[in-house]
Amino acid sequence: MRASVIQIAVNEDESVEARRRRVAATVREQAGADLVVLPELWTTGAFAYEEFGREAEPLEGPTYEAMAKAASDAGVWLHAGSIPERDPDGPLYNTSLVFSPSGDLAAAYRKIHRFGFDKGEAVLMGAGSELVTVRLPGTTLGLSTCYDLRFPELYRGLVDAGAETLVVSAGWPERRRSHWTLLAQARAVENQSFLLACATAGTHAGVPQAGHSIVVDPWGEVLAQAGAGEEVLTVEFDPGKVAATREQFPALKDRVLGLQPPRRP
Repeated sequence: MRASVIQIAVNEDESVEARRRRVAATVREQAGADLVVLPELWTTGAFAYEEFGREAEPLEGPTYEAMAKAASDAGVWLHAGSIPERDPDGPLYNTSLVFSPSGDLAAAYRKIHRFGFDKGEAVLMGAGSELVTVRLPGTTLGLSTCYDLRFPELYRGLVDAGAETLVVSAGWPERRRSHWTLLAQARAVENQSFLLACATAGTHAGVPQAGHSIVVDPWGEVLAQAGAGEEVLTVEFDPGKVAATREQFPALKDRVLGLQPPRRP
Protein backbone atom coordinates (compact mmCIF):
# COMPACT_ATOMS: atom_id res chain seq x y z
CA MET A 1 0.00 0.00 0.00
CA ARG A 2 1.24 3.47 -0.87
CA ALA A 3 0.26 6.35 1.39
CA SER A 4 0.79 10.09 1.05
CA VAL A 5 0.70 12.04 4.31
CA ILE A 6 0.27 15.73 3.49
CA GLN A 7 1.64 18.03 6.18
CA ILE A 8 -0.14 21.33 5.53
CA ALA A 9 1.17 24.70 6.66
CA VAL A 10 -1.63 26.82 8.13
CA ASN A 11 -0.69 30.49 8.02
CA GLU A 12 -2.84 33.49 8.86
CA ASP A 13 -2.05 35.36 5.63
CA GLU A 14 -3.83 32.71 3.51
CA SER A 15 -7.63 32.65 3.36
CA VAL A 16 -9.53 29.48 4.14
CA GLU A 17 -10.86 29.34 0.58
CA ALA A 18 -7.38 29.76 -0.92
CA ARG A 19 -6.01 27.03 1.33
CA ARG A 20 -8.91 24.77 0.44
CA ARG A 21 -8.11 25.16 -3.28
CA ARG A 22 -4.40 24.61 -2.67
CA VAL A 23 -4.93 21.48 -0.60
CA ALA A 24 -7.35 20.05 -3.17
CA ALA A 25 -4.72 20.56 -5.86
CA THR A 26 -2.11 18.81 -3.70
CA VAL A 27 -4.45 15.86 -3.17
CA ARG A 28 -4.93 15.57 -6.95
CA GLU A 29 -1.15 15.37 -7.33
CA GLN A 30 -1.18 12.15 -5.27
CA ALA A 31 -2.87 10.12 -8.02
CA GLY A 32 -1.38 6.65 -7.85
CA ALA A 33 -1.42 6.53 -4.04
CA ASP A 34 -3.83 4.19 -2.27
CA LEU A 35 -4.39 6.43 0.73
CA VAL A 36 -3.92 10.17 1.30
CA VAL A 37 -4.09 11.72 4.78
CA LEU A 38 -4.55 15.37 5.79
CA PRO A 39 -4.15 16.97 9.25
CA GLU A 40 -6.60 18.24 11.84
CA LEU A 41 -8.53 21.49 11.33
CA TRP A 42 -6.29 22.58 8.45
CA THR A 43 -8.94 25.02 7.22
CA THR A 44 -8.74 27.17 10.35
CA GLY A 45 -5.80 25.99 12.44
CA ALA A 46 -6.25 23.80 15.51
CA PHE A 47 -5.45 26.63 17.95
CA ALA A 48 -7.37 29.39 16.17
CA TYR A 49 -10.31 29.04 18.53
CA GLU A 50 -11.87 32.35 17.55
CA GLU A 51 -12.19 31.09 13.98
CA PHE A 52 -14.11 27.91 14.81
CA GLY A 53 -17.51 29.54 14.95
CA ARG A 54 -16.93 31.83 11.96
CA GLU A 55 -15.56 29.08 9.72
CA ALA A 56 -17.75 26.19 10.92
CA GLU A 57 -19.60 24.46 8.09
CA PRO A 58 -22.21 21.74 7.75
CA LEU A 59 -20.93 18.24 7.19
CA GLU A 60 -21.61 18.50 3.46
CA GLY A 61 -20.21 22.01 3.17
CA PRO A 62 -17.49 23.54 0.98
CA THR A 63 -14.63 21.43 2.39
CA TYR A 64 -16.66 18.26 1.96
CA GLU A 65 -17.39 19.17 -1.65
CA ALA A 66 -13.79 20.14 -2.47
CA MET A 67 -12.30 17.02 -0.88
CA ALA A 68 -14.85 14.64 -2.40
CA LYS A 69 -14.01 16.03 -5.84
CA ALA A 70 -10.25 15.84 -5.18
CA ALA A 71 -10.51 12.20 -4.02
CA SER A 72 -12.50 11.30 -7.11
CA ASP A 73 -10.15 13.15 -9.47
CA ALA A 74 -7.09 11.45 -7.96
CA GLY A 75 -8.78 8.06 -7.55
CA VAL A 76 -7.57 7.72 -3.94
CA TRP A 77 -8.94 6.94 -0.52
CA LEU A 78 -8.75 10.31 1.23
CA HIS A 79 -8.73 10.96 4.94
CA ALA A 80 -9.48 14.66 4.53
CA GLY A 81 -8.41 15.67 8.02
CA SER A 82 -11.01 17.40 10.16
CA ILE A 83 -13.27 20.42 9.94
CA PRO A 84 -15.19 22.48 12.49
CA GLU A 85 -18.59 20.92 11.79
CA ARG A 86 -21.73 22.85 12.63
CA ASP A 87 -24.52 20.46 13.57
CA PRO A 88 -27.84 22.22 12.85
CA ASP A 89 -29.36 20.54 15.91
CA GLY A 90 -26.41 20.78 18.28
CA PRO A 91 -22.92 22.18 19.00
CA LEU A 92 -19.82 22.37 16.86
CA TYR A 93 -17.78 19.20 16.42
CA ASN A 94 -14.21 18.50 15.34
CA THR A 95 -15.13 16.07 12.57
CA SER A 96 -12.90 14.00 10.30
CA LEU A 97 -14.06 12.95 6.84
CA VAL A 98 -12.97 9.93 4.80
CA PHE A 99 -13.80 9.65 1.10
CA SER A 100 -13.63 6.68 -1.24
CA PRO A 101 -11.89 6.87 -4.65
CA SER A 102 -15.30 7.55 -6.19
CA GLY A 103 -15.72 10.64 -4.00
CA ASP A 104 -18.37 9.12 -1.74
CA LEU A 105 -18.24 9.75 2.00
CA ALA A 106 -17.05 6.50 3.58
CA ALA A 107 -16.95 7.69 7.21
CA ALA A 108 -17.16 10.68 9.53
CA TYR A 109 -15.56 10.69 12.98
CA ARG A 110 -16.33 13.27 15.66
CA LYS A 111 -13.30 13.72 17.93
CA ILE A 112 -13.93 12.10 21.29
CA HIS A 113 -11.23 13.70 23.46
CA ARG A 114 -11.35 17.51 23.28
CA PHE A 115 -8.23 19.47 24.18
CA GLY A 116 -8.15 22.61 26.30
CA PHE A 117 -8.63 21.85 30.02
CA ASP A 118 -11.96 23.70 30.31
CA LYS A 119 -11.19 26.26 27.62
CA GLY A 120 -10.70 26.38 23.85
CA GLU A 121 -11.85 23.29 22.01
CA ALA A 122 -12.98 21.65 25.26
CA VAL A 123 -15.77 24.21 25.70
CA LEU A 124 -16.39 25.34 22.12
CA MET A 125 -17.01 21.89 20.65
CA GLY A 126 -19.09 18.88 21.55
CA ALA A 127 -17.52 15.47 22.14
CA GLY A 128 -18.01 12.54 19.81
CA SER A 129 -19.03 9.21 21.30
CA GLU A 130 -18.46 6.58 18.60
CA LEU A 131 -15.34 4.72 17.50
CA VAL A 132 -15.04 4.65 13.72
CA THR A 133 -13.27 2.20 11.42
CA VAL A 134 -13.16 2.15 7.63
CA ARG A 135 -12.54 -0.93 5.52
CA LEU A 136 -10.12 -0.35 2.62
CA PRO A 137 -8.85 -2.97 0.18
CA GLY A 138 -6.11 -4.67 2.17
CA THR A 139 -6.53 -3.02 5.58
CA THR A 140 -9.00 -1.50 8.03
CA LEU A 141 -8.38 2.05 9.24
CA GLY A 142 -9.07 3.15 12.80
CA LEU A 143 -9.73 6.90 13.05
CA SER A 144 -8.50 9.27 15.74
CA THR A 145 -7.69 12.95 16.11
CA CYS A 146 -4.79 14.70 17.85
CA TYR A 147 -5.43 14.67 21.65
CA ASP A 148 -6.97 11.19 21.24
CA LEU A 149 -3.37 9.98 20.89
CA ARG A 150 -2.93 10.31 24.66
CA PHE A 151 -5.72 7.83 25.44
CA PRO A 152 -4.63 4.23 24.75
CA GLU A 153 -8.04 2.76 25.56
CA LEU A 154 -9.45 4.39 22.42
CA TYR A 155 -6.97 2.48 20.27
CA ARG A 156 -7.68 -0.79 22.07
CA GLY A 157 -11.31 -0.25 21.12
CA LEU A 158 -10.36 0.38 17.50
CA VAL A 159 -8.27 -2.80 17.41
CA ASP A 160 -11.18 -4.76 18.88
CA ALA A 161 -13.30 -3.33 16.06
CA GLY A 162 -10.85 -4.70 13.50
CA ALA A 163 -8.43 -1.82 12.94
CA GLU A 164 -5.03 -2.71 11.50
CA THR A 165 -3.86 0.75 10.42
CA LEU A 166 -4.34 3.60 12.88
CA VAL A 167 -4.68 7.11 11.47
CA VAL A 168 -4.10 10.23 13.56
CA SER A 169 -5.00 13.63 12.12
CA ALA A 170 -3.48 16.35 14.29
CA GLY A 171 -2.54 19.94 14.98
CA TRP A 172 0.15 19.22 17.57
CA PRO A 173 2.16 22.04 19.22
CA GLU A 174 5.92 22.23 18.78
CA ARG A 175 6.52 22.53 22.52
CA ARG A 176 5.32 18.94 23.01
CA ARG A 177 6.83 17.43 19.86
CA SER A 178 8.77 14.79 21.83
CA HIS A 179 5.44 13.43 23.11
CA TRP A 180 4.10 13.26 19.54
CA THR A 181 6.81 10.89 18.37
CA LEU A 182 6.86 8.87 21.61
CA LEU A 183 3.09 8.34 21.68
CA ALA A 184 2.89 7.51 17.98
CA GLN A 185 5.43 4.73 18.41
CA ALA A 186 3.78 3.52 21.62
CA ARG A 187 0.32 3.27 20.04
CA ALA A 188 1.76 1.32 17.10
CA VAL A 189 3.73 -1.09 19.30
CA GLU A 190 1.05 -1.81 21.89
CA ASN A 191 -1.60 -2.41 19.22
CA GLN A 192 0.73 -4.15 16.74
CA SER A 193 -0.59 -1.90 14.00
CA PHE A 194 0.70 0.51 11.43
CA LEU A 195 0.17 4.11 12.49
CA LEU A 196 0.01 7.11 10.15
CA ALA A 197 0.05 10.43 12.00
CA CYS A 198 -0.40 13.63 9.99
CA ALA A 199 0.27 16.98 11.66
CA THR A 200 0.12 20.61 10.60
CA ALA A 201 3.03 22.99 10.08
CA GLY A 202 3.06 26.76 10.46
CA THR A 203 1.70 28.75 13.39
CA HIS A 204 -1.92 28.76 14.62
CA ALA A 205 -2.95 31.81 16.63
CA GLY A 206 0.63 32.29 17.81
CA VAL A 207 1.20 28.59 18.60
CA PRO A 208 4.06 27.05 16.56
CA GLN A 209 3.13 23.63 15.21
CA ALA A 210 5.22 20.49 15.57
CA GLY A 211 5.01 19.17 12.02
CA HIS A 212 7.06 15.96 11.94
CA SER A 213 4.26 13.76 10.61
CA ILE A 214 5.23 10.14 11.10
CA VAL A 215 4.56 6.61 9.84
CA VAL A 216 5.31 3.73 12.23
CA ASP A 217 5.16 -0.03 11.66
CA PRO A 218 3.74 -2.67 14.07
CA TRP A 219 7.16 -3.14 15.69
CA GLY A 220 7.50 0.57 16.41
CA GLU A 221 10.01 1.21 13.64
CA VAL A 222 9.72 4.65 12.06
CA LEU A 223 9.24 4.13 8.32
CA ALA A 224 9.23 7.84 7.48
CA GLN A 225 9.05 11.18 9.24
CA ALA A 226 8.62 14.69 7.91
CA GLY A 227 10.44 17.82 8.99
CA ALA A 228 8.98 21.00 10.45
CA GLY A 229 7.64 22.63 7.27
CA GLU A 230 5.02 21.84 4.69
CA GLU A 231 5.79 18.48 3.11
CA VAL A 232 4.27 15.45 1.42
CA LEU A 233 5.50 12.30 3.13
CA THR A 234 5.14 9.26 0.86
CA VAL A 235 5.66 5.72 2.14
CA GLU A 236 4.95 2.18 0.99
CA PHE A 237 4.03 -0.49 3.52
CA ASP A 238 2.70 -4.03 3.54
CA PRO A 239 -0.58 -4.29 5.48
CA GLY A 240 0.03 -8.05 5.75
CA LYS A 241 2.76 -7.30 8.29
CA VAL A 242 0.08 -6.64 10.93
CA ALA A 243 -1.24 -10.20 10.91
CA ALA A 244 2.31 -11.57 10.69
CA THR A 245 3.41 -9.51 13.70
CA ARG A 246 0.40 -10.49 15.77
CA GLU A 247 1.04 -14.14 14.96
CA GLN A 248 4.79 -13.99 15.58
CA PHE A 249 4.44 -12.11 18.87
CA PRO A 250 0.84 -12.70 20.05
CA ALA A 251 0.79 -10.20 22.92
CA LEU A 252 -2.76 -9.09 22.15
CA LYS A 253 -3.98 -12.61 22.92
CA ASP A 254 -2.65 -12.24 26.48
CA ARG A 255 -4.82 -9.27 27.33
CA VAL A 256 -6.68 -9.62 30.62
CA LEU A 257 -7.87 -6.19 31.76
CA GLY A 258 -10.56 -4.37 29.82
CA LEU A 259 -11.97 -7.46 28.11
CA GLN A 260 -15.01 -7.76 30.37
CA PRO A 261 -16.64 -5.73 33.18
CA PRO A 262 -15.06 -6.15 36.63
CA ARG A 263 -16.91 -8.38 39.05
CA ARG A 264 -18.74 -6.76 41.89
CA PRO A 265 -17.85 -7.95 45.40
